[in-house]
Amino acid sequence: MLYRLSANEIDRLIEEDVPYGDLTTTLLGIGDRDAEILFRTRENTVVCCTEEAALVLERCGASVTFLLKSGTPVNPGETILSAKGTAQSLHSGWKVALNLLEYASGIATRTKETIARAKEVNPEIAVVTTRKSFPGTKRIALKAIMAGGAMPHRLGLSETILVFREHTRFLDNRNSFSETVGLLKKSSPEHKIIAEADSTDDALYLAAAGVDIVQVDKLQPEELHDLTTKIKKKFPGITVSAAGGINRDNAAAYAATGIDIIVISSVYFGKPSDIGVLLQPYQSC
Repeated sequence: MLYRLSANEIDRLIEEDVPYGDLTTTLLGIGDRDAEILFRTRENTVVCCTEEAALVLERCGASVTFLLKSGTPVNPGETILSAKGTAQSLHSGWKVALNLLEYASGIATRTKETIARAKEVNPEIAVVTTRKSFPGTKRIALKAIMAGGAMPHRLGLSETILVFREHTRFLDNRNSFSETVGLLKKSSPEHKIIAEADSTDDALYLAAAGVDIVQVDKLQPEELHDLTTKIKKKFPGITVSAAGGINRDNAAAYAATGIDIIVISSVYFGKPSDIGVLLQPYQSC
């Protein structure tokens, strides 16, 4: 089961949009009217943050009547969330809920499509996402990529070891990097040691130094295929991942190179899912 944002986090989102109440609904004098709201997708979508959108409506005083779980693929016209309440409660939660649904579902949908294209040519490949989500949106972005079938590459700097060139420049002697790898493994035996390379020569050097994963940055698929073949032949225990510029359009080409892992950021950025809203008076039978 995917996690959900806390009530406190949801309250902060509501406060951003409705800090002092809904002036329009109040002046129109319609706030006490019974109402219902339905969210329907206008396109094929993997829905995400339906739980959070539901909590938004509930925190505004409404009652949720229908909900599809995050990660559910839906067709155009399908209802993904509905609720009943006063017009005041539904107008207060409407846009906050919709923004969560559209942005998170857009990420989830792009993620699922990227994975599908990669696995079509390499069923064993893993697709993971970077920590390059828009600042302040990490928890939503992570839920969305997981709803789309991916896992996070790194949650942050605190739980993974990934050595960049920006690290090795500070080492006294780069020729002793194999000793550094040994020290890292000894100091943190439960962690994989990942190191990033931006050239074929650098990748082969890192593989020889004994890292667990060579992450190759911004290499074209043709060159990456040759490099992966060499590493797998000479260093059979090493995992190869590729990052930099990988998206839905070229994921299959990268998956076909024989690498083990695709690392992407592209799914975080793009068009939100198109979700329509019907907010109307409710007549009880």
